Amino acid sequence: MDRIAKLASRKAVVIFSKSSCGMSHAIKRLFYEQGVGPAIYELDEDSRGKEMEWALMRLGCNPSVPAVFIGGKFVGSANIVMTLHLNGSLKRMLRDAGALWL
Repeated sequence: MDRIAKLASRKAVVIFSKSSCGMSHAIKRLFYEQGVGPAIYELDEDSRGKEMEWALMRLGCNPSVPAVFIGGKFVGSANIVMTLHLNGSLKRMLRDAGALWL
């Protein structure tokens, strides 16, 4: 859990992902299209990936990826991020975290 918190606070937007996950790819693309360059941690390419996956599940992220953190705070997985995007809240969160300039 400590490692998740440490990594999640390194950049305004952090995504824990798996390289083979279609929803992870869609969420990464959403952020890139918003003009955000998130830090991305591919759990299937990390030697401690399984451990981090369990920690994300304990945070309430089920499935464990994609898991999105904005401003160091856990936002949620794909469903929550897409809902925030559709209702306009995501852009405001990104601005408040310093991930967007406009």
